[in-house]
Amino acid sequence: MTNSKPCAVVTGAARGIGRALAARLLKEGYRVVLSDVAAPALQETTSALGSPDALAIHADVSCAADCARLAECAGTPGGIALWINNAGLARHRAVVDYTEAEIELMLSVNLKGTILGSQAALRAMAPRRAGHIINIISTASLRGIPSETVYCAAKWGVRGFTQGLREEAAAVGVRVTALLPGGVDTGFWKDAVSRNMPTEDFLTAEQVADAVVALARMDASVVPQELVLRALKDRDFAHV
Repeated sequence: MTNSKPCAVVTGAARGIGRALAARLLKEGYRVVLSDVAAPALQETTSALGSPDALAIHADVSCAADCARLAECAGTPGGIALWINNAGLARHRAVVDYTEAEIELMLSVNLKGTILGSQAALRAMAPRRAGHIINIISTASLRGIPSETVYCAAKWGVRGFTQGLREEAAAVGVRVTALLPGGVDTGFWKDAVSRNMPTEDFLTAEQVADAVVALARMDASVVPQELVLRALKDRDFAHV
């Protein structure tokens, strides 16, 4: 990859929103570093994008050393312009039915992963006093939802962390934005729930990617703090 284009890092890039983000950012003229824990899917996605400006880095966002390595691999003389903490997963079930392993998995990937990714991004961006961190959260961070309690807990934590991060990062010239999508029609639901979801009423991954690009395009002196994004037909608790 050449060094003349701005660099964007996307975690959870093998599928769904992350894959759509990578494709959209390449069209916007970014060099994109795609990261995911699922190595075969990550390589398939990167190959399908067919761009010399796409680089795949196998990394686990819940591991600090992996996040630091991701930032190092993405780093160039021009620095990292955009870091999108997108990696996330869910297991939806009654509170009493969660296993300890499922609880640890959701907190580790969704909450800890965002914190570690943000640390790596901020350490890379602060010396240049420039850059934009966008955390893909969820409307589950706005309300408690039956059968999604642990996922909500993780996402509420991410939203609170992002608010504090925004203030610290602003002091060193780095912007931080929270993007809160409602339901998105991706493979996310296959692992999250055992029932069919009305995904025809949800956002597409491409619509989320369009929103990220719109946020990133804003003047560097403006901080778009938080955006809630919903499909018109996605009606709050209707699908709980």
